[in-house]
Amino acid sequence: MATVCEVCGKGKMVGHSISHSHIRTKRTWKPNIQQVRTRNAKGTPMRVNVCTSCLKANKIIKAY
Repeated sequence: MATVCEVCGKGKMVGHSISHSHIRTKRTWKPNIQQVRTRNAKGTPMRVNVCTSCLKANKIIKAY
């Protein structure tokens, strides 16, 4: 599944995981991407990869 939101463009972030002894190892943070059926401009349903923050903010209209 895609790791990029098709509405806001939010993708994975990279950084360091720091242990108690301050040893740094690389890690990634992935957004919570859901595959949702929506309606496009013509009114036909289509599947879109959307992050949950965009779903919560009602940036798309879900098709039922």
